[in-house]
Amino acid sequence: MTQVIAIDGPSASGKSTVAKAVAKRLGFFYVDSGSIYRGITWHALENEVDIHDADAVIQNTRSADWVFRAEQNVAVFSINGYTPTDELRTARLSEAVSDVASMPKVRAFVNDRLRELTGLGSLTIDGRDIGSVVFPDTPYKFYLDADPAERAQRRYRELVETGEAEKAQEVLESLKRRDAKDSSREEAPLKVADGAYVINSTSMTIDEVVQAVIDKVEGDLR
Repeated sequence: MTQVIAIDGPSASGKSTVAKAVAKRLGFFYVDSGSIYRGITWHALENEVDIHDADAVIQNTRSADWVFRAEQNVAVFSINGYTPTDELRTARLSEAVSDVASMPKVRAFVNDRLRELTGLGSLTIDGRDIGSVVFPDTPYKFYLDADPAERAQRRYRELVETGEAEKAQEVLESLKRRDAKDSSREEAPLKVADGAYVINSTSMTIDEVVQAVIDKVEGDLR
């Protein structure tokens, strides 16, 4: 039976790292829903599409050839034959993606793709509305959170690794702006899904968070 583990939370809460590790431990496929929104945003910017024009963005998205596939236990995608990776983690794109992700037609496009991915098998998906909107009926819902300052430090380290170094305070302000956009948007706002198990990872290691998720899932499966 196909199972879906939904791991939601704000930016830099550790959900991607945790979801990937949980998927590997349980033999599930890992899906980074945020990377699809980033892919849509990247593709729009590459084609010089106005990212505030919802009709132009969705037209640009739908006209592209999207191919989803599994590489080991990770679901990846290509757009017109190209698989973007580091391009999806730049500071410029991180600022733009919330505006694109707030567009109802874009969210519908992504949600349809995510549901289709259950054809691969059991999934661990991280995002912002996986448990509340995309897979509301899954019994395995988690919400990861962390102190904003801690999340800013995590995102700062990520940006340094990709050559996009910024001052920590600037990253913190960027995270606050994105949190505000994600939580206040009319379409699928960031929130704790009904029945979700909340984990505050501020003072926890990744291994501790991963184990907490696995313990909860395996306990429910027994």
